[in-house]
Amino acid sequence: MTMQMIEACRVIAQGREDAVIVSTMGAMFLLDALEVRHGRVDSVPLMGGAACLGLGLALARPDRQVIVVDGDASLLLELGGLVSVASQRPRNLLHVVLRNGTQFTGLANLKAPVEGCDLAAHARAAGYVQAERFDNAAEWAAGFARLKDQPGPCFAELQVEPLPSRLAAGGVQTEMPDLQFSRMGDGARALRAWLQAPAS
Repeated sequence: MTMQMIEACRVIAQGREDAVIVSTMGAMFLLDALEVRHGRVDSVPLMGGAACLGLGLALARPDRQVIVVDGDASLLLELGGLVSVASQRPRNLLHVVLRNGTQFTGLANLKAPVEGCDLAAHARAAGYVQAERFDNAAEWAAGFARLKDQPGPCFAELQVEPLPSRLAAGGVQTEMPDLQFSRMGDGARALRAWLQAPAS
């Protein structure tokens, strides 16, 4: 049994506390829907770069937990990022991958070449301290509570259902608004202000 992407992201949104979130495109829209506004930066259009962006934040701010919410297609573009993260051993980084077997989920739902690929095993081989797989929301909620407080880097591979495609047969994919390609910079500036604000 697999979980819905929104269920997976809801676990993170509800349990993150003051952790910084780095998200890729699929998670970005779901975190928007869950109204997770502060303390996050979206790695669009840096597809494939979420893990290394999260690594930089984790090293710069070891006092903050950093949660990377990646996609399987995104991770495959920069699989070497696993080695970069593991070699630096940031204790405050949790790398979550939403494995839905597609790229551009909810839009074109192009098939991603992940069949037979055990991403958690790749993370373990790269040197992550802990790497686990989850396929239902209840197990993921318990796993998230444990992994986010465990010295890392830790990795969680979540088997999730892809979002339904919004493209009808013969339809034309709509253009993404420019906002989606400027929001990484906007988010980075907002994140800096959030991190510099005095604790309330």
